[in-house]
Amino acid sequence: MSSLTIYHNAKCTKSRQTLELLQDQGEDPEIIQYLDTPPDVKTLRSLVHKLGLERAHDLVRKQEKEYKEAGLSKDSDDETVLQAIADYPKLLERPVVVRGDQAVIGRPPENALELLG
Repeated sequence: MSSLTIYHNAKCTKSRQTLELLQDQGEDPEIIQYLDTPPDVKTLRSLVHKLGLERAHDLVRKQEKEYKEAGLSKDSDDETVLQAIADYPKLLERPVVVRGDQAVIGRPPENALELLG
């Protein structure tokens, strides 16, 4: 099976819990500190697909002040949302765990176990 990748924010409790859960399962995921190395629009589009989301808006942390700064709303189109996440990586819902062509959001952290099958 392909390796795991986690889009991680060490300041986020759920992100830390998800990483710890994966490590407790014997996994050694590639850790992408997405606030330091923001994913580009192409990568974000791929994440939306792997997560099985209908809209890019479902990948956004709507309560962040950057949501308003980016001019986003529930009616924003996917490309606008993806560009906003690339510009303001704090908007990315976290953590995102990826294995191959599948991904989950680690909220709750146990969601990541779906990828360990």
